[in-house]
Amino acid sequence: MGEEKKFGKPENFKGDIKQSVSKWCFGSIPLDEFCEICKGMGMAGVDLINPEDWELVGKHGLTVTMGNVPEVQISVGINRTENHDRIVASYEKYIPMAAELNVPNLISLSGNRNGLDDETGLKNCITALKRVALIAEKYKVNINMELLNSKDHADYMADTVEWGVDLIKGVGSERVKLLYDIYHMHRMEGDVIYHIRKDFDCIGHFHTAGCPGRHDLDDQQELYYPAIMRAIKDLGYKGYVAHEFTPKNGVESLYNAVKLCDV
Repeated sequence: MGEEKKFGKPENFKGDIKQSVSKWCFGSIPLDEFCEICKGMGMAGVDLINPEDWELVGKHGLTVTMGNVPEVQISVGINRTENHDRIVASYEKYIPMAAELNVPNLISLSGNRNGLDDETGLKNCITALKRVALIAEKYKVNINMELLNSKDHADYMADTVEWGVDLIKGVGSERVKLLYDIYHMHRMEGDVIYHIRKDFDCIGHFHTAGCPGRHDLDDQQELYYPAIMRAIKDLGYKGYVAHEFTPKNGVESLYNAVKLCDV
């Protein structure tokens, strides 16, 4: 992939929105090369990186804006008590590593319902995340429960903002927040800016993608990202906004997203 066109920072780049990107969306580009591409565009970091690559990203002067955690999976999660000890043990191992390598955020996922009612699943998630929060608070690392739509990810439990907010309030830790995925929540509920403003205190991280299709943030989709980014900026948000879309035109698509969201 050495023939990827090189892009610098967009003209008059502000950098007020600290932008990142999920590496899996550009999987064919070696991570070393991808880091340099992102750095050249003025991005702050790379998102959803596995622990074995955290140090490499840091060597490029970038932040791992969201770290993956082994044992944390979309379908099998902390909404079931039989998974708690295994998942908490994984956080016990990787939270100190994240602190050492300046990884500010680690992901959390609820798991699928599989017949479990939402109220019981919520209570189970709160129980597990209270255990994780004790470690996260000690090492000053944030844990972010990702909200996903249950149309693409059938049966996923954490699929509404209301459920997520109840979770965050139930855990009651400044180190446990929501990963508000704009694409996913638009698919489920719409009213993106309304929900961001209403529940901003519970949100710790953002993902972007065009809807429908989860592609570029272009004029072929229905979300108007400049307005969304301005709303986030006006709220005084200091965290990261990570792009997580399947690009139509490789790195050029990423450059266009960075330019669009630099409000």
